[in-house]
Amino acid sequence: MKKIETYIKPHKLSDVTMAIQKVEGLRGMSVLSARGFGCREGTEKQCLKVDDLMDFSEHTKIEIFCNDDLVDELVTVIDRTAKTGLRGDGKIYVSDVEKAFKIGKGAIDNQKEKGE
Repeated sequence: MKKIETYIKPHKLSDVTMAIQKVEGLRGMSVLSARGFGCREGTEKQCLKVDDLMDFSEHTKIEIFCNDDLVDELVTVIDRTAKTGLRGDGKIYVSDVEKAFKIGKGAIDNQKEKGE
């Protein structure tokens, strides 16, 4: 099982959501509002504090937990759909999920083995 975390421009959420819902086998996703900053290499001076405040930009964070076989397709769809061509389009992270539990059931949620 994998976790896909992506940070996108807020105005791209609808497009990305519509596109990834077409991926067969996707069971759901979570969406959160996020603020942050990032510096391109060599531009650190431009990213320093201004008047003791950080210059945060608004992003939307999407979290998806899925079977390993869906990762490449989901990453491709997100990358293609979230792209604006402007600086700061976002990031996509993929990580392993060792275990997942359903609250109240106490059992590992392993859909692949169950054939769900």
